This record gives sequence, structure tokens and C-alpha cells, in this order.
Amino acid sequence: MAEREHVRVAVVGSGFGGLGAAVRLRREGVTDFVVLERADSVGGTWRDNSYPGCACDVPSHLYSFSFAPNPDWPRTFSGQQHIRAYLEHVTDVFRLRPHIRFNSEVQRMTWNAERLCWDIETSSGNLSADLVVSATGPLSDPKMPDIPGLDSFPGKVFHSARWDHDFDLRGKRVAMVGTGASAIQIVPSIQPEVERLTLFQRTPPWVMPRVDRAITGVERSLHRALPLTAQLRRGLLWGIRELQVQAFTKRPNELGLIEQLAKRNMGRSIKDPALRAKLTPDYRIGCKRILLSSEYYPALAQPNVDLVASGLSEVRGSTLVAADGSEAEADAIVFGTGFHVTDMPIADRVVGAEGKTLAEAWKGGMEALRGASAAGFPNWMTIIGPNTGLGNSSMILMIESQLNYLADFVRQLNVLGGRVALDARPSAVHAWNRRVQERMKRTVWNTGGCTSWYLDAGGRNTTVWPGTTSEFRRATRRVDLAEYELLRAPAEKDAKSQGAKSQGDKPQDSKAKGGKSKDATSGVTA
Repeated sequence: MAEREHVRVAVVGSGFGGLGAAVRLRREGVTDFVVLERADSVGGTWRDNSYPGCACDVPSHLYSFSFAPNPDWPRTFSGQQHIRAYLEHVTDVFRLRPHIRFNSEVQRMTWNAERLCWDIETSSGNLSADLVVSATGPLSDPKMPDIPGLDSFPGKVFHSARWDHDFDLRGKRVAMVGTGASAIQIVPSIQPEVERLTLFQRTPPWVMPRVDRAITGVERSLHRALPLTAQLRRGLLWGIRELQVQAFTKRPNELGLIEQLAKRNMGRSIKDPALRAKLTPDYRIGCKRILLSSEYYPALAQPNVDLVASGLSEVRGSTLVAADGSEAEADAIVFGTGFHVTDMPIADRVVGAEGKTLAEAWKGGMEALRGASAAGFPNWMTIIGPNTGLGNSSMILMIESQLNYLADFVRQLNVLGGRVALDARPSAVHAWNRRVQERMKRTVWNTGGCTSWYLDAGGRNTTVWPGTTSEFRRATRRVDLAEYELLRAPAEKDAKSQGAKSQGDKPQDSKAKGGKSKDATSGVTA
């Protein structure tokens, strides 16, 4: 039987998180790693989401790696094709392709307590790794609602993240289910082409204008010639968003002025009072993610668009029935119903030290030390883990902070030497998350009066970070060994014990240096 291939680090996913981890590992001198990607190209969510109008709602110069600036962004808010091209460029510039294994979906990862490594089964073969970095991201697996009768629908059905480009929507009766970030981009993109567009809206979103424009050739030339100008632009965009955080996390009532601006934005295009009433949210702005679009409301005002202010509850042949009893005929149904965020499917495939899956460990809600390490899952880290999401800024900032933590994690393993593993102490994980959840109580996401995808099935916000990005960067600057239990391979532990006795020292136990665990909330201030 052939020996299983072994690598120092296995990275799962090749979106921003996975590619960023790969770059950071190389910068730390780690070249013995692989990136496992289930698809045939890089890009993550920016590969999978190719629906009409797909674009980012974070400014281009902020939605990119600080170590890989792009002076040639064509627009202030980039489209999907530009962001995907950027990720392909990063892959080539940092010579990551030799490390990437495409069409290699992870089917199971099991902690091997004897060898202190992860045994990994993929669709293209098996391997093992000392350290696993899970960078699958929360927006990778589409969520489809269970609608009675949907299987009998004679037309076309697909999710926005699995757009069927072979199906021509022109002249068709199309139903759009959902009014989230994807839907408000799809609606104005397809409205001029379809015969009839019916939008099923359970909850109206708050929508602000999207002040997008082409970046001039002069600006791009300046950024190429003087990189500092691009850095200043990025810094300004970041600073503005840092100043906004207080309103979201501590003083939600200050968001009332923003609500008025959003209502004015609606009023400019929606003149019908009845339609305007249907589109006006009854919760505080910011409770759900604030959406950006200057085309959504004008599209809804067109004569070939119907807004059903109720969710889709049943399908009877080609007839769609809403929860309020209204009916609509359709040739195609597009679901913009989000993703498995608080119940990520990858969690069912990770088996930890106690034989439990990560999904079982997180049955009461996701939690991880500094958004990265879960207790009982040694040498396993996640990028964009629990409570690392943002409601108003760029996730790339959070990813880079977690890459700092990953880099120090690797350094600590190297310093400790031999076959070792670090397992987050349950007390440290719980203390960190108690502090996070305490801060969450006064945020707009918890007090704003809405039900959002930020909340899990138990109503707990396990998605968003209740602070600034600079706070999170400080909290993840380095690994505190007192928050981890140190595990050594049995043979090495015995050898070290014998060596210590011969020198008159105490044998080293399985715990990290530092004795008592320090306050696991260091770096998280009220």
C-alpha cells in the first residue's frame, strides 16, 4: 500500500481567503503546502457568482489585498469579471498555481491523534497535513428554500450563484425570489429583457445610491507612477468606514439620518404611494446589510415589473403562489435566497479530536477563538470564521488580520519544534465569545428589529464582528500560547520526558507554557 502523501499545510479554497493564506505561507518560508479547490479555477464566490449585474458593494481600492494593490481598477466599484481577473492575476504574480489542486473537493478531514496531523480525503485523492487552513468562506454554498411543488415546476429553476447562462431570459416571464444583495443587482439587469418580472419580497431592504463611476486614465496613470496615491485613496476609504462603526455597534439611533437619505433615494424613483409603502422597511437601517444601487428602484417602477410583498409559499405547475395568496405565472424562477452562512456544509466534513464533527461541536452556535480556532480541532484554522464578518467595510481587511494570526501560528509551531499541535482551550474560546456576544447586545444587528442572515437558528449573531477592523487586527496580531493546549506526539513526549529527567528538570506536560490561561478577551475592548 502506497504511503499517503503528507504536506506541512493544506489550504481549502482558492478565493480571497485561500489565495491570501497561500501568499502569506510563502512569505513565511513555507513552501510545502497545497491549496485544495473543488472547482477548475480560482476565484471563490467571485467565480461562482456570475449573474447579470454582479458587482462588489465595497470600493475597488479597499476590496483588494494591501500587498497586491491594483492601480488599474476600471471603476470605483468593480464588477465580478474585474475582481475575478484580479484574483487570477494574484495567483500568477505570486506563483501559486503549482500549489493548487483543482477539482479536488474535500470530502472529509479527520484528526489523527497518534500522528498529530489531519487525514484528508478529496475527490482527487487522499493526503495528510500538519495544519489545515479552511478558507471555504461563508458565501460558497447556496441556500435553496423548501417550496412545496417546486419539483413539478415545468420551467427553469436556478440559484443566483449558479446562474444558467445557456438559458435565454429574453421574452420570458421570470420570478425573482429574494431581495438581498444579489437580487437588487439582477432585477435592473434583466428587467429590460424579460416580458414580465415578478419579485417576491419577504422583507424590503434599505437601499442607498451606488455612487459608481469609471476611474479615469489620468487617475490610473497617477496610481501606477506614484503608488503612494493609491495607498492614500485606500486609507481614506478605510478611515471613513472606521468612523461609521460606532453608529452600528454602540449608537444605532444615530442611523436615523441615514434612513431619511435612503427614503429620499426611494422617493426619487417610486412615485406610487402604495408601492413605496411596500418597499419601506419597518426596521432600523443597518440591521440587515445596507444595499447599494442606483438602478433597483427605477427598475421596480417599470410597467413590466410586479412586486409581491410576500414570500413564495407554493408552486402549482407554472403558477407561483405567495404567502398572501396572490398568484403569478412564470417560465423561470431565480432564487436569490442567500447561502449557508451559520451552518456551513464544510463543518459536517471536519472530524476533531473527540470524534465529533465541527457541525456537532457548533450545534449550539458557531464559536472560535479570535475567529480562527475551534476547541477540540487542533492545528485547524478558519479564515472568515465566526464573528469576523462586517456590515459596512471590506472583508479583505479582516482576512489580512487573520493571515497575521495564521503566520504567527506557524511561527509558534516552528519554535516549539517536532511533531506538535496547538488546540484552543475551551475556556479561552468561551471567554472570547462571551465578550463578543456581550458587545453584540447593543449593536444595530441585534437591536434593529429585523431577522437577518447574520443570526443563526437560535437567534444568536455568530457572523458579524462588533467592532472596528483596527480592533480586530490588534486582537489577532499574535498567538497567545496560554490560550492553547500544547500536544506532542507520544514518542516525542516520552523522549523529551526522559531527556528532562536526565538533566534534573521537570518533564514537559501537554500544556503550553504560560501556566494559567490569560484573559482570552485581550484585544477586545468595550
